[in-house]
Amino acid sequence: MNILHINAGLFGDNSVSTQLSGKVVQRLQMENSNADIKTRDLASEPVSHLDAEIIMAASTDQQDRSPRQAEELNVTEALLDEIFAADVLVIGAPMYNFTIPSQLKAWVDRIAQAGRTFRYTENGPEGLLTGKRAYIASARGGFYSEGEASALDHQESYLKTVLGFVGITDVVIIRAEGVNISDSQRQESIQAASKDIDALSLA
Repeated sequence: MNILHINAGLFGDNSVSTQLSGKVVQRLQMENSNADIKTRDLASEPVSHLDAEIIMAASTDQQDRSPRQAEELNVTEALLDEIFAADVLVIGAPMYNFTIPSQLKAWVDRIAQAGRTFRYTENGPEGLLTGKRAYIASARGGFYSEGEASALDHQESYLKTVLGFVGITDVVIIRAEGVNISDSQRQESIQAASKDIDALSLA
């Protein structure tokens, strides 16, 4: 099993989403001792956000590419290689201002590519990253999974949508909410999410 472990929390080991995603990886390792794990921390090693120069790199003839285009194209290809090689994705994704961190969005923008990870057909778009499972370790400062506040969720809903768009429809969410309400709520939420991880069915 090849596991691609993506983290986007800005606070390192203090990030709840990072802690939970690490526990998911450990849980997977318990069932797959020979698993190969590739970890990419988008906070400590961010991927550049797209701009016109980067977008045009692939369609520019090799001899005409700027040094920056050549470098960024290599980054894009490495990210694509990682996700194609992965059997399982584990994504540590906190909610920032109702959505995902910009560092995670930059990663999404590199791997969501027409003709590579999805294609347009007569019947609409078709995802090409099929046969994979994704675990999203989600952390939220407040409560957004139920009631009127759920309309503000552009984090989990966005990730499920974009993963599905590229063909990854088997998505499991492990969630810790209310982690900024109080210290006691933070610990309660982390403990509940940890129990959910222990109870995961990995079949």
